[in-house]
Amino acid sequence: MLDDASLFDVEPIASPYSFVSETCRLDHFLAPRYRYWSEQLKEAPRLHRKQWEWVYICAALHERGLLTETKRGLGFGVGREPLADLFASLGVSITATDQSASDAEKAGWGETHQHSVALEDLYTKKISHRSTFDKKVKFQVSDMNNISPDLTEFDFCWSACAFEHLGSIEHGLNFITNSLKTLRSGGVSIHTTELNLSSDEKTFEHEHLSLFRKRDFKALAARLRAQGHDVAPLSFYPGSHQLDQYVDLPPFSNDPHLRLELAGYASTSIGIIVTKH
Repeated sequence: MLDDASLFDVEPIASPYSFVSETCRLDHFLAPRYRYWSEQLKEAPRLHRKQWEWVYICAALHERGLLTETKRGLGFGVGREPLADLFASLGVSITATDQSASDAEKAGWGETHQHSVALEDLYTKKISHRSTFDKKVKFQVSDMNNISPDLTEFDFCWSACAFEHLGSIEHGLNFITNSLKTLRSGGVSIHTTELNLSSDEKTFEHEHLSLFRKRDFKALAARLRAQGHDVAPLSFYPGSHQLDQYVDLPPFSNDPHLRLELAGYASTSIGIIVTKH
């Protein structure tokens, strides 16, 4: 499933950053920055793509000088992830958003306890001092398919494995474009989602889950660059270690969990980084 030569497509990369727009792979977990950010999130490093998504977002923002006292960040579909708490501990002012409780119930997120309805849901790790968290973080409801017009002039925005749930591939790609409207010029939009490793043609597209293909990211990057935005180089290199080839099957063992089968396709996490012109 993973031996398609096209998976190794890599744009010319001349970047001072350790992370570009790329797929999750084993060598990322072996870098010192991975342990550092895992520990900042109060987690032991583990070979799991969901943890990778958090580390990817943290490291990419840090490298771009965005996790400092003067910055403002906007989180989409934050669920109960610890990123807002960590960013607050670093002095960043955060607006964390998620869909309404009624929409979450319809989508089944209430049953999985992955949806947030209040600030308390974002403070489970207690990374920052409570007074700092209360001062630096605020929560509001926002629809990722219809971003609130009052959300503007942020230094960065992020989402972790959220836009694949927006109803279609088109909805997901439109979200990335629309997220740029929330940023100041020079602001960074960084998001992770599902990459279909099995095919660049056939894929799974459903109301509650879409698997994005390489072609979808290439088309998005071309469109954003034509608008003058900077898209960090795309790399679909899947890694060369045997663990990069292992696909976790249902019921998932979650150890290791770099690749998994979703709707009959091998999938992994991918991140995309866009800087607004």
